[in-house]
Amino acid sequence: MNSPKDVQIERTFDAPIDLIWAMWTEAEHFCHWYGPNGAQIPSAEMDVRIGGTRRITIEMDTPAGPMRMYFIGEYRAVHPKTHLVYTESMADADGNAMTAEQMGMPAGLPTETMIVVDLEDLGARTKMTMTHMGVPADSPGATGWATAINKMQAHVAELRR
Repeated sequence: MNSPKDVQIERTFDAPIDLIWAMWTEAEHFCHWYGPNGAQIPSAEMDVRIGGTRRITIEMDTPAGPMRMYFIGEYRAVHPKTHLVYTESMADADGNAMTAEQMGMPAGLPTETMIVVDLEDLGARTKMTMTHMGVPADSPGATGWATAINKMQAHVAELRR
């Protein structure tokens, strides 16, 4: 269920469910689309099984110079090709979760959020519903997700050519 404290994006891709599942579960695909425009994902470790961990590194240029951010999480539900749930926390370079305050962001933001991805097989097409719980629908994080999903759609289209 979607609330103002969650960002939810629905998108239908002109691609089979196997490919959209791979976008979320295979590092080589995930690195192509995740993050804001201009970001690079130099590493993505994804042990996609219940209790498995994930660790993502994002690099980007900012007006203050190059910036590197780290995100860690754990897979809570894995139903191949249809349902994926994982946690996400900002972290330091050693993979230790950090609070928003420690990251120089406003206090009170959750240290851990949850991403739920549901896929529906429509034959040659796939409907995706992504919900990031704990990220307000009107936040920069929501804008970042919209950008990332657009990048995913472009990557899928490129692979399908």
